[in-house]
Amino acid sequence: MLGREPKDFDIATDARPEQVREVFRNCRLIGRRFRLAHVHFGREIIEVATFRGGQDGAEPDNHQTDEGMLLRDNVYGNIEQDALRRDFSVNALYYNIADFSIIDYAAGVDDLRSGVLRLLGDPETRYREDPVRMLRAARFAAKLGFRIAPDTEAPIGELAPLLADIPPARLFEEILKLFLGGTAVGSFEKLRHYGLFAQLFPETEDCLAQLDQEFPLTLVLQGLENTDARVREEKPVTPAFLFAVLLWEPVRRRAEALQADGVPAFQAIQLAAGELLGKQLQRVALPRRFSTPMQEIWSLQARFSNTRGKRPQRLLAHPRFRAAYDFMLLRAAAGEADSELAKWWTALQEGAEHAQPATEPGSARRRGRRRRGRRKAAPAEG
Repeated sequence: MLGREPKDFDIATDARPEQVREVFRNCRLIGRRFRLAHVHFGREIIEVATFRGGQDGAEPDNHQTDEGMLLRDNVYGNIEQDALRRDFSVNALYYNIADFSIIDYAAGVDDLRSGVLRLLGDPETRYREDPVRMLRAARFAAKLGFRIAPDTEAPIGELAPLLADIPPARLFEEILKLFLGGTAVGSFEKLRHYGLFAQLFPETEDCLAQLDQEFPLTLVLQGLENTDARVREEKPVTPAFLFAVLLWEPVRRRAEALQADGVPAFQAIQLAAGELLGKQLQRVALPRRFSTPMQEIWSLQARFSNTRGKRPQRLLAHPRFRAAYDFMLLRAAAGEADSELAKWWTALQEGAEHAQPATEPGSARRRGRRRRGRRKAAPAEG
């Protein structure tokens, strides 16, 4: 209806999961919180849900926390109940394949045409039922270019701290939807506007709120712009690089403090990364398959300043070199890293002759004396 191709369709029916299984031989039932039917057609899996009921805190008290968050939501209902328990009116539209009509119980079509994102029911109650709805509001507003209805956006700032009650693993999945859907910049701006980003990345928000130069914000925005560009071009995007961008500034600041205390640069970044990751995992889970390469991207930044001897070639051979190099380019573009150093590494990869390190006063004479007086191979550099 918006002139875009849907990612998928949600299939809903009044049939219970067991009845769906009776109809389709290649069907498996999954889920404990709410049973779903997975119907297999070759490699395709069609997920079928039964209409659900219950909305606006209608669940029994023992199904909710003291803050109103739903713990269980597995009451079957009819199609109208299923529509009205959904979060936004534009998400409560049904396409009837029997006569190809749109079924609308929540004035969703009007909101769609007006470009309005509106929660169904009392907004504060719905956010308390599931605080992730605040993130979904920001994501849909950025993705669709819709404005959030005044009563829908009003409670967000006050209720944003409720995200602390959401399991970190679920927030990780929501962050991927926010930043890997092609509208990362818009999502970031919405999250910061409503005070939601601080709940997901408190250390980063603290740095951005206190920045005395523009490069921390510029780095994040350029990283997110690059992510959006890669999504549009259907190129792969790894969460490791995304999180490296979002969390770099607090790591950099802590590493600088450690270096001021005499800790070597490479070790300082490793220590700072470990400290930051320990804090961040309390808010958002980051699987090790992403956190490990993220830390490697950070750690390699200190090695880019080593442009002499065999060290550049060793760094080129590192499996994370390309990601670390791309990250260094972002830092240079933001004004945080040396742009000439970035050009040097670019030239080195292109095999240009001018990729040799600049000579220091007297260095040519010293090298000549070493060559003339060398009798045995020099020890390998670290």
